[in-house]
Amino acid sequence: MKSEKGASIVEFALILPLLILLVFGIIDFGRIFHAYLTIDHAGREAARVASVGKFSDVETTAVQKSGNMITAEDVEVTYSDVNKIRGSIATVKIDYKITFLTPIIQPFFPSGLTLSDTTTMRIE
Repeated sequence: MKSEKGASIVEFALILPLLILLVFGIIDFGRIFHAYLTIDHAGREAARVASVGKFSDVETTAVQKSGNMITAEDVEVTYSDVNKIRGSIATVKIDYKITFLTPIIQPFFPSGLTLSDTTTMRIE
């Protein structure tokens, strides 16, 4: 029977890249999930501001509620009635681009992944 010295190191060296890939994948998933929850919250708060009639503060509210993660250019606000009268619908759409940290997944999404959230509320 031959000596098995170093066999465990070789096995570990074979498994290590998969473990690292798994850890980076978990980190990427957590980052993307957190970003989505953040823009969802910011969209709801901005739509609420629009629904109570503070039309000039909608983009600012979205940016602030996201913790300055998004910019005002990422926020698009539309109204079903241009006069913004009571009973019309305010729609807030937020698009946010996020990049991957995992080196193997990143080439498949060279420009990143765009997360999108749309929230509508009736103007009171």
